[in-house]
This record gives sequence, structure tokens and C-alpha cells, in this order.
Amino acid sequence: MQQPDKTLIDFLKNQVTVEKSIVASLEKPVLSLKNPVVKGVLRGVSLDSIKHADLYLASITLLTNASTALKQENLDEQKALIEKHIEIESKLIVKLEEMIPKIENKKVVFLLNAILSDERRHHEMLKMMLEIVVKGETITEEDWWKLLYEDVPFHGTPGG
Repeated sequence: MQQPDKTLIDFLKNQVTVEKSIVASLEKPVLSLKNPVVKGVLRGVSLDSIKHADLYLASITLLTNASTALKQENLDEQKALIEKHIEIESKLIVKLEEMIPKIENKKVVFLLNAILSDERRHHEMLKMMLEIVVKGETITEEDWWKLLYEDVPFHGTPGG
């Protein structure tokens, strides 16, 4: 494995700290807010910061540790979970796209467009994750058989 860039690792570690401080600075103040829009947006920022910290940590792990292949059971479980959420996101996107043009209140349209934007991004990330992460780090039984027998001259039989 190639030696990770120390500057990049330091940056990522610092960002984890920054994101956690954002979460901490919003925790208590958000609870006392009365305006539901401000409260919702700030809570969203806090949740995004939790996610960002996790993604920075995942980046550090990818850069500093050798990846471990998943077993078939892990693949099936994760694939089902991701596919389920791709379907949920897809249905929600369609529903929001149908509803938003019918709404007259511009403030509600603004909020629902923000949600729609998030849902589209989630949908794309889930599709990428299914393709790259799950499939890229999984060795299926089929992969093992292909690895073991595809390039073997007699495919396990004496003389062919």
C-alpha cells in the first residue's frame, strides 16, 4: 500500500475536529429555538456535520488501512439495504417533483426544493456506493470460482 500523504491526513483529522465542534456548538441552542425553519435548518447543518465527520474518518481509514474484502453474506445484506433506500429515495424524488409545482407558498417551495436537492444527492451517492464500495470490496463465491478456475488449463480435470 502506498504511503498516505501526511498533509492530507492532517487536513482530514482537522476537519473531523471542526465538524464535531459544529455539532457541539449547535446541540443546546437548537433545542430552545422557537422558529421551526431556523431550527430545522440548523438541525440539518448539525446532522450534516455528523455525517461529514464520519466521511472524513472513512477517508482516513481508506488512506491508512488495507481494505478488507467482504463475504457473500455481507454483500447480500448491504446490497439489499442500499437497494431498498435507492428505491425509497427514488419514490420520494418523484413525489416531491410532482408536489412542488402545485405549491403557492414560496417559503414552503424553498424548503421542499432544499429537501429535493438532498434526496437527489442521496440517491446518487447510494447508487455510487452500491456500484463502487459494495461491489468493489466484495469477493463473491462466483469471484472465487472465477479466480480459481478461469485461467487453469484443464479446469480441475486431469488433462481436460
